[in-house]
Amino acid sequence: MSASLTLVIVMAVMYAAGVYVMLERSLTRVLIGFLLVGNATNLLIFIMSGRPGSAPIVTGASVEDMVDPIPQVLMLTAIVINFGITALLLALIYRSWWLAQLGDEGDTLTDEHATESDDDADATFRSSADDDDAVAESIDEFERGDGATSDEDTVSTKTDAAGRAAASASHPGDAR
Repeated sequence: MSASLTLVIVMAVMYAAGVYVMLERSLTRVLIGFLLVGNATNLLIFIMSGRPGSAPIVTGASVEDMVDPIPQVLMLTAIVINFGITALLLALIYRSWWLAQLGDEGDTLTDEHATESDDDADATFRSSADDDDAVAESIDEFERGDGATSDEDTVSTKTDAAGRAAASASHPGDAR
């Protein structure tokens, strides 16, 4: 057996196995079959490319010694397409697994889940006014030079920060 006949037999076996595995109902088997068919296609392009030769970019070689670049381009294109469809199939497999784990509930949220998630969102995120107040309080503490603040200082600091925020909102060009 010559090397090219061996490659042809390997390619045929990969096509046959890929098509056979793709006929299964499982998406994982479809993915494996598609990968086999894609690699068999690359092998077919490699076999059909002809004899080896020098690179077509290199100058100084005669035209007869250069290899045809079209099969190389076709193989690279086949690899990219194979990768893209493999990513799509993996996303479909993950999505079907995720929906199977949810059971009868599926993707829908009930009213219980919606109200709980709204309450959690309110508890998780603070408003920007709270952040401004905290920044103003820490600046005032730094300016006074002490780490402890009394309740009166905190109240006056929050009032001052609210006044500065309102002033900067009404006059955006005058912000400090």
